[in-house]
Order: sequence, then structure tokens, then C-alpha cells
Amino acid sequence: MSKIQEQSADIQQVMNDVISWRQHLHENPELSFNEYETSAFIYKTLSNFPNLELSKPTKTSIVARLVGNEPGKVLAFRADIDALPIQEEVDLPFASKVPDVMHACGHDAHSAILLGAAKILSKQQHKIKGEIRFIFQHAEEVFPGGASEMVAANVMDGVDEILGLHVFSMIPTGKIGFCPGYFTANSDTFEIDVIGKGGHSSQPEDSINPILIGSQIVSSLHQIIPQKIAAKEQAVLAVTEFNGGAAKNIIPERIVIGGGIRTYSQSVREEIARQIEVNVKNIVASHEADYNLEFTYGYDSVYNDEQIIATIEEVVKKEMGANYLLHVPPIMGGEDFSAFLSKAPGVFLGIGAGFEDETLNYPHHHPKFQINEDALEIGVNVFVHTAKKFNM
Repeated sequence: MSKIQEQSADIQQVMNDVISWRQHLHENPELSFNEYETSAFIYKTLSNFPNLELSKPTKTSIVARLVGNEPGKVLAFRADIDALPIQEEVDLPFASKVPDVMHACGHDAHSAILLGAAKILSKQQHKIKGEIRFIFQHAEEVFPGGASEMVAANVMDGVDEILGLHVFSMIPTGKIGFCPGYFTANSDTFEIDVIGKGGHSSQPEDSINPILIGSQIVSSLHQIIPQKIAAKEQAVLAVTEFNGGAAKNIIPERIVIGGGIRTYSQSVREEIARQIEVNVKNIVASHEADYNLEFTYGYDSVYNDEQIIATIEEVVKKEMGANYLLHVPPIMGGEDFSAFLSKAPGVFLGIGAGFEDETLNYPHHHPKFQINEDALEIGVNVFVHTAKKFNM
């Protein structure tokens, strides 16, 4: 029998509620910045727990504060609550009731896990030193993200450390992914408007063809990383849009090129942005054309504090068992949890939620995405035992 199967009765007793909360949220998904019923459900549920101070720092987010009787650290836990504009294709008894909207990234699970931890810990206020802050964040899926709004609303004031969890369908259930240092990437985008001179295809000498210019720009962009960025760095640049032209015998006036960049370090991020500007400017100038370039800095990379993650790793090993530990590599996905980390050090962990039957394991943001609900108990354990380590 594993250690998690021997856990105290309080965790076992809350699990039926956690599963029920998760399934309710899954049936009733709401999109980013519109999580009105979701946040109302979370607020009402939290209202039934003792010793919590509740607030709504934004229209659709919730913060619950559990303040102990003795001084100590302020530890924050975060769960995101929004869903995605995807039509669910999984035949579940609690499948989404909302057309073209589903929880395809596990945020319903995150919310239920944090509610479960709040229910358990709220009954143990007399043991707490300092404060535990439960953050239910809106709009993780849509830039600029709800985390930055919550930071602007001062929800991180006084926080010493923060922990976030994310279920992963591609990690086996029963494993917890640990990644010291960079875990997720800076997620930036660019849009280039190439302005030439339109005309008839039979007289190219009287035109400035933005498609020709654009093709040279695309080729040059894909040379930036191998030629200008050190091989030891990890970075991705992808052109994903090339739009322009309406007829086969007409040279268009302008075309638009768009794409994304993923990096870890800030210096590499800034150097790629600079090189894009240099390349575009030089190519366009050589054709006597013009351009507009919009570079958007998206979510910052998530950096896991090495000391905190080592402490949580020891907590998991001691309280749950060493077999739950899985060291995972950094990923190129983006996460606005980084906004919270701009105010306090912290850790973002991956909770394995995959099925033994691998045919059921679809990637996040897929219409057939689903999770193994056994992962919920693991998430509750991580939050509760981390709180006991840091605040009791």
C-alpha cells in the first residue's frame, strides 16, 4: 500500500466533494473573462467553509484568505478557472452543456483540487502560522491573462511563496512532474505588414511586389535562431500566417506575415525581437517598400525556484512516496502563472492525469481531452502537505 492510500481521513472525506465540484464545473464551462457563474459557484462553495476571508479582486476571480493565530509566512495557492472555445467530443455523463465551450485544459480539475484543499485547511486554522491564500484566477487562456489583472489588484501583496499545479494528460496518473528552473516559455508573437505597390502581373516593373518581399522575410526569419542565437539556448520561431493577394493576375498592395516565438531567457527573447526588426527593415529597404512591425511580448516564462521545489520534492517523498516523483524537461508552452512569480518566488508542478489506456490520452486543447480523476486526490495531497510544511 502506498503512502497516499494511508492518508488521514480528512483528505479521504473530501474527495467525493472534489469529484462532484469538478464534474459540475466541467458541465458548465465559461470562457476567459466571462466566468461569472463559475466564480459564483466557487464563492458560494468557499462560503460554506469556516475561517475564510473572501474577496473578488476582479469581476470573475476569487481570493480566500486563511489567517492563522500565529505569525509566519504567507503561502499562496493558485488555480485557474476558465475554459476554451472548443466543442467537446467526449461522451461523458458530465460532458459540457455549453455548445462550443469545454474544459479542454483541466482548469475544472485545478479549481476542484484547490477547493478541496481549502475545505481541509480551513478547519485547521488553529494550527496555522502566518497565512494561506487561495487564488482562483480567471482568464489564463487569453492574453494578457487574468494573473496580471490580479497582481494589479494587489492579490500578491505580502505573499512569500506561491504554488501552482497543472494536470497533464501526457504524464501518467500517479506521477508528479518536477522541473527546477525554467518550466514554461516566454510566449511572444509578431505581425509584419509589408507595404508595396500594387499593379498588374504583366507589368511587374511598375509594381513593388510585397509577396516577393514577404517570401524573403520568411526565409530570413527562420535563419535568426540558427545564425544569431547560441546553440546552448533553446528557442523556437515559427511563421504561421502569410496573407495577401486576391487574384492571380494582380500584384497586391500589401501582405501580412504573422508568427510566434518561444524562448526561456529574457536576453534571448529581446535579441530575437531585435533581429526580426533588423531583418525586416533591411529587406524592405532593399525593395524601396515600407512596413509596420508589431511585436507583442506575451506571457513570461515560468521559473521554478530551486530551493522551494527541492523542499516540496522532499515533502512529496516523505508524505506520499518517492514513486510519485518524476523529473520532467521544460516545455515550450506558455503560462500566465509567471505574473504571480514576478511578485514572489514559487513553483509550478505537473500532476499526472493520463490513463493506462493510452488511446484515451489526448493533448490539451483537443476536443477529446479528458483526465483520470484519480489525479484529483494527488493534487489535494500536494497542496495540503505543502501547507503543513510551510505554515504548520
